[in-house]
Amino acid sequence: MTQSREYDIVVLGATGYTGKLAAECIARKAPSNIRWAIAGCSKFKLEEVALRCKLLKPDRIQPAIEICSLDPLELDSLAKKATVLITTIGPYSVYGEAPFKACAENGTHYLDITGEAVWHNRMIKKYETTARSTGSIMIPQIGLQSAPADLIAWTLVTLIREKFSVPTAEVVMWTKFIGRPSGGTTSTLLGIFDFYSKKELFSTIFPFARSPIASPKRADCVSWTTKLFGVRTIPGLGVMTSYIFAATDKSVVYRTWGLHGSSRNYGPSFEFNEYKKAKNCLSAVVFHFWLAVGVILVAIPFIRSLLRKLAFQPGYGPPISDTRGQRMEFRAIANQDVKTPNPARVLCKATYIGSPYDLTALLITTAAVSILRDWPRLEGGVYTPACLGETYIDRLYDNGFQIRKKVMLEERCSSLRVNAH
Repeated sequence: MTQSREYDIVVLGATGYTGKLAAECIARKAPSNIRWAIAGCSKFKLEEVALRCKLLKPDRIQPAIEICSLDPLELDSLAKKATVLITTIGPYSVYGEAPFKACAENGTHYLDITGEAVWHNRMIKKYETTARSTGSIMIPQIGLQSAPADLIAWTLVTLIREKFSVPTAEVVMWTKFIGRPSGGTTSTLLGIFDFYSKKELFSTIFPFARSPIASPKRADCVSWTTKLFGVRTIPGLGVMTSYIFAATDKSVVYRTWGLHGSSRNYGPSFEFNEYKKAKNCLSAVVFHFWLAVGVILVAIPFIRSLLRKLAFQPGYGPPISDTRGQRMEFRAIANQDVKTPNPARVLCKATYIGSPYDLTALLITTAAVSILRDWPRLEGGVYTPACLGETYIDRLYDNGFQIRKKVMLEERCSSLRVNAH
């Protein structure tokens, strides 16, 4: 299919905040012979992005410009030209279905950066059958939500299988980063309450909502005190608290669990839990309740209206100069699903120098290159980031998102130091 399409990659929404970063990431880091295009409504803005890409790397194939709105006929035409379509236009609840549908119907591989789990659920139900018939590999949520969590969980599960030939009981992970949300992110978070009923939103909290197989019957690894006060402490990870995107990431990890076959890979009792790194127990409790109150307040229309006025507008975000030198870190520990006392555990540490939006751009553009060059053994359908496998992780490592793993003995957990391997 690659040879029959005009472009290898098309970035739709390339004039938006994250779309520009994605285009620049392709210009800097993708193979120089990739045939690609940037697409959007404004020719003038697209020309500015194209010029920026040329200045970054003048000796590579430069992006073509495609003028395209969200009209179904225009999107259908664009999808037929692309092998892989990246879309960064959100909120996806408003603007996402038309590109998704066009790709599913035309056998175009599809990637997006949504964190809107309820929208993701709808797309699976409406278009997965079509994607299977056309051969379209569709991977929503392959940005900060929810690629790091999914890739790290997959890495640890795979390591336990390779080293010990047993399933995994639980993966516990924390995330640590700073950064202001872009206008698109804010619009998405606030808009969820406008587009979906409380019943639909509540359904996305169920972690197995997107798994193709039913959830297992197992004991909950999380204590009632953690659920109530938002504090969990584990040797090797330290103090953790509630994380705003935990439910979104968890549902993607459990879809991977289902797609890979629960008993064959992850194990029938597998559990994934994600937290935010905390300084101490007091700060963990304060953040947990602050987050709970914040969710309640955002449900009030007046509060949402006020926040929209104070936040960046869609298409804009933190100045690039403010994001330089930022560091993102993810750390996780996995336990074997065995009854022997104090079994060895495995640890994963991932780091990235840059902002959350830089990482999102890297994750989605590298996925596009991996689909084009690594030929993942996937038929058409809706998949998860981890389904791209080790070659995708290797490409990310080479471009700055470095995932390291190691086996650790139980008695060394409290004083663990992770070395680069």
